[in-house]
Amino acid sequence: MLDRLLSIFAETEDAEPQLSVELAAAALMFEVIWADHEIKEDEIGELRSHLTRLFAIDDKQFTAILRETRRLHDESVGLHQFTTALNDTLDRADKYEIVSALWRIAYADDQLDVLEEHIVRRIADLLYVSHKDFIRAKLAARDSK
Repeated sequence: MLDRLLSIFAETEDAEPQLSVELAAAALMFEVIWADHEIKEDEIGELRSHLTRLFAIDDKQFTAILRETRRLHDESVGLHQFTTALNDTLDRADKYEIVSALWRIAYADDQLDVLEEHIVRRIADLLYVSHKDFIRAKLAARDSK
């Protein structure tokens, strides 16, 4: 009986698909977009720009990633699955680039909502980005506007 229960748990863990780095990053970026419960075209444009720059994806790939990101957003119960996928794959510099992109998305509409700032802070903490780098990315994004 115990062996049967253990095998069920093992099957469940193995059945969970691995998230691609692109999809995990897109999902976190979408969380910033959705933080104020408004999806604005300029924010989606920033999402597209950063995914294209960071991962060299084309328009067709972006459309597929955005569709899957929205599905994951509707089903998601937190940020950990996304940040874990990035922590398992990216180095410190790459994670800084992700946080920088999050800030640029938050500033895309020329308004930094308190909820956007909060979600970027949570993601940065979960990615183990230092507070110094968190602030450096924020100031660079703000000053680029």
